[in-house]
Amino acid sequence: MVVSEEFSTGLKNIFRANGNMRLKDFPVVVLINEGSASASEILAGALRDNRGVKLVGAKSFGKGTVQELSPLNDGSTLKVTIAKWLLPKGDAIDKNGLEPDYKVELPADWTKDKPDPQLNKAMEVIETQIKK
Repeated sequence: MVVSEEFSTGLKNIFRANGNMRLKDFPVVVLINEGSASASEILAGALRDNRGVKLVGAKSFGKGTVQELSPLNDGSTLKVTIAKWLLPKGDAIDKNGLEPDYKVELPADWTKDKPDPQLNKAMEVIETQIKK
């Protein structure tokens, strides 16, 4: 299971991925931060729950709801939340986000021309996995 959507009525839709698992033994680390939201949180959470993939970085945004768009007669659109996303182990993403296994905050004065401490930690974790 990748994710399920749960409606207020109790109805649940489960989404699964079917693959050939060709890369199942490859070491994987996922970088997350406050800019990681919605689909990226679903992917990171599913990899964590199903494969034990480690998350590195900062807490994710926490956008875990399903919206439905309804066009109105005046040309505008109404957006209504109709369900919430749940990860494979049942955790809700919305307003909670994902906590990284290795918390690494970017310094306030960090710029792209400086070494990236989150990427460096992810590389360190991957190298440890490769050596096993």
